Amino acid sequence: RMFILISACLASTRSPVVGARNLHPRAHKGNRFSSSAAGPRNIQKLSSRRAFSTTCVAPGSMPPVLVEPGKTVIGWIGTGVMGRYMCQHVIKGGYNAVVFSRTPSKVDPLVEIGAVRVDSVSAVGKVADVVFTMVGYPTDVKEVICGTAGLLSVMKPGSILVDMTTSEPSLAASIHEEAVAKNVFSIDAPVSGGDVGAREARLSIMVGGDGEAVQAVLPLLKLMGTNINHLGPAGSGQHTKMVNQILIASNMVGVVEGLLYGYKAGLDLDSVIQAVQSGAAGSWSISNLGPRILKRNFDPGFFVDHFIKDMGIALDEAKRMNLSLPGL
Repeated sequence: RMFILISACLASTRSPVVGARNLHPRAHKGNRFSSSAAGPRNIQKLSSRRAFSTTCVAPGSMPPVLVEPGKTVIGWIGTGVMGRYMCQHVIKGGYNAVVFSRTPSKVDPLVEIGAVRVDSVSAVGKVADVVFTMVGYPTDVKEVICGTAGLLSVMKPGSILVDMTTSEPSLAASIHEEAVAKNVFSIDAPVSGGDVGAREARLSIMVGGDGEAVQAVLPLLKLMGTNINHLGPAGSGQHTKMVNQILIASNMVGVVEGLLYGYKAGLDLDSVIQAVQSGAAGSWSISNLGPRILKRNFDPGFFVDHFIKDMGIALDEAKRMNLSLPGL
């Protein structure tokens, strides 16, 4: 029972983290991303919208693209539990989108509302002005972005890469360095909010990267989230997400143990949640996930394996900083 409850609590996690600057007003192997059976549709039309000079420019000298509905081509890689809805909000915000998923059927709902399906990662990078990645593991991030046929091998000067995967801060910094050398802007922007936050465009987005690029993509981020914070240079978004996950991990244990205690004591758990959620013990998890647990609603909103991956990253980073985190 404890395992089931913890698994349920890890679903749809959302723990907003307030950062330095609020920008909103209110280990898998093999090549998993090489191609799919689907082919491009209207890709020539999207390609024609994009005109970059072929003249060589010095690294870091190209300004970021101007983001405008109806003109900017958005690329999206990764349409899973959360990515599908995040991309959907961008399309409904008036942006053209070219999308790739290693499981072609996951792109179908986006194609129905106007997205163009392509058959490889590089096909996205060649035509998009801004590319979002939302994949599973750091190894996936590295393959999709830095691989032989990865995004940085084809993205044009001035374009912007936004990795929304929860990944390693050191990898985010490394990607930024490689991108700068090619006059591509790179931003790490992991999110919190789970499937519910993604569907309802209420995600918390933790951003690291150059301020100029962050401001350029802000209109797109606002379509996906309500709590957007620029925390600092490349890697800062990922570091903040680690803070988020450390907080969640400890809180999840408290939620399930508290509910189990109340159950064993013979209490009405709905009343218990009502009693404690507005006090010092209140949290998003007890208010939102507690009732789901009582209803035995275990629909996944976030893969447990991914959360375990996140905790591993946090522990590795803590070790690198010579920091002990016994609670984690």
